[in-house]
Amino acid sequence: MTLTKATQVLQTPTFKKVVKKLKPNQKKDLDLAVKALMKNPKIGEQKKGDLAFLRVYKFKMNKQLTLLGYSYNEGTLVLELMALGAHENFYRNVKRKT
Repeated sequence: MTLTKATQVLQTPTFKKVVKKLKPNQKKDLDLAVKALMKNPKIGEQKKGDLAFLRVYKFKMNKQLTLLGYSYNEGTLVLELMALGAHENFYRNVKRKT
């Protein structure tokens, strides 16, 4: 089994707004998480039901559990970053935006 790497990373406008508000040390944690996803896009958990299009990767940002929502298209090797936030209301907010 070969691991597929993402060759391109896209950001939704909502994701960009959240990232803009992050402090430098938080951005560093996010960068590490995105690099891990680029190496192995399938490490996030595939959701079911209404959120079947979404994968969620959990990581620590500034000692707080943070969820990174993304979609991954194997055909084009594109990683689309969609949402970032704490667990509280994360899935409800993602559902609302779609």
